[in-house]
Amino acid sequence: MPLEQLLARLAPGSPEEALARQIDFGRLPAHVALIMDGNGRWAAMRHLPRVEGHRAGIDAVRETVETSARLGVGVLTLYAFSVENWKRPRSEVSTLMQLLKQYVRLEIGTLVDNNIRFRVIGRPEGLAPDVREELAEATARTADKTGMLFNIALNYSGRAEIVDAVRQAIAAGLAPSDLDEGRFSEFLYTAGQPDPDLLIRTSGEMRVSNFLLWQIAYSEIWVTDTLWPDFRCRHLLEAIVAYQKRDRRYGGIGPTRALAAQPR
Repeated sequence: MPLEQLLARLAPGSPEEALARQIDFGRLPAHVALIMDGNGRWAAMRHLPRVEGHRAGIDAVRETVETSARLGVGVLTLYAFSVENWKRPRSEVSTLMQLLKQYVRLEIGTLVDNNIRFRVIGRPEGLAPDVREELAEATARTADKTGMLFNIALNYSGRAEIVDAVRQAIAAGLAPSDLDEGRFSEFLYTAGQPDPDLLIRTSGEMRVSNFLLWQIAYSEIWVTDTLWPDFRCRHLLEAIVAYQKRDRRYGGIGPTRALAAQPR
């Protein structure tokens, strides 16, 4: 059972244990998307170079992936590197790519052991050959895994994804009249996956930063002031508990309002 698996890794009497016991495992978000933000501020607060914030963020990635898998989340998508991030100093981008390679190389065994399938979304062809090779190997080695799908968004842009989907639809010979929302979704990077039920953003910023623009149309958004390198199991559990307390209406009338609207 997911609860027992999770509790086995949590300290008895800890805040994490209390949160875990509040979760309804029958109503988990099928897809959790996460904007990892605050690495630079974390480093600045400690008078460290920005790259040290990125380095510290690897621990948060590791714990988030492993906790999500133990919970039984179906899909986890982490926003790792946007198209806009190429504007950062060359030395910072180079370090980010080296850290990415290091993470994939060191964690591939854990992904395999935990039945996690790894996938890249975005425009990976824009990455350096050595980075693409590392990513391709991780994708191939986990291709037969049937547990959680772990998407990592690299060289990603939500607007670019929509443009790419339009181009693919045109290349497939579809006319505008052939398309509806369901058919169009088949051309997105996340084709075949459920849309995110829950979007988490760290560092307190209140924006979606060009991330999964089509897919998050009805996502519940949870923002924490916690900077990404400090994000841990507790914060993920807090987000899921908060998500399960919300009334998702999808533009309609929720249960409470629906009752009030009944004729008397």
